[in-house]
Amino acid sequence: MQEIIFQNHYILLMLEHFGISLVVYDKTIKELCDENQISTGVFLAFANLYNGVKYTPEHDYDYDDLQTIIRYLKNCHVYYLKEKCPKIEHYIRLMCEQNDQPETQMVKSFFKDYLNEITEHLNYEDEIVFPYIIDLYQKIKGQVTAGTDNNYSVTEYKEHHNDIEEKLNDIKNILIRYLPQKEDPVIRRKLLFSLFEMESDLNVHSHIEDSILIPLVEKMERQLQQI
Repeated sequence: MQEIIFQNHYILLMLEHFGISLVVYDKTIKELCDENQISTGVFLAFANLYNGVKYTPEHDYDYDDLQTIIRYLKNCHVYYLKEKCPKIEHYIRLMCEQNDQPETQMVKSFFKDYLNEITEHLNYEDEIVFPYIIDLYQKIKGQVTAGTDNNYSVTEYKEHHNDIEEKLNDIKNILIRYLPQKEDPVIRRKLLFSLFEMESDLNVHSHIEDSILIPLVEKMERQLQQI
């Protein structure tokens, strides 16, 4: 595990999303996964995404993987809303102080809109989508549940699942192509690094939802309909 971290330090962020300690000692991937009750297949699939492999490796995802996937995604939400967005907001505020131009105010306005959009999107997942999926999982396992919305379907989630990375790209374009530089090179570089980092993690997050989570939930819905 240590060798993988040294090859790509963003794996540390993935470990944090999984809720795994960043001190891995001399453990292998399998030992780390067994200790944290995570499927090795899920772990490797996510690690490959962080290593730039855009396809999902062959892995027969089990319904039991859902709890791991949802925990991972919810930890991502905390990272975006409690760490990355406040940091980006801070850098934008500093840049506005050092470079007071109309384009700078446009960046501030764009990110304010984006923050509202991503907060609404992530809250929707936390409050509507994930509880729905857990209810389905409990039904599949034969546990008695209450409160499942029988009129809801993961199809609604797919329609609601907009591209939350697009506005970040718009902000990067303004910073790189249109906003004249004054006394803000250091802050601008820090801001751009933070935007790129968040966009990269969001790309992994969206791929997990689109290519792994949604197909697994659709399979579960079909099975329950047959029952």
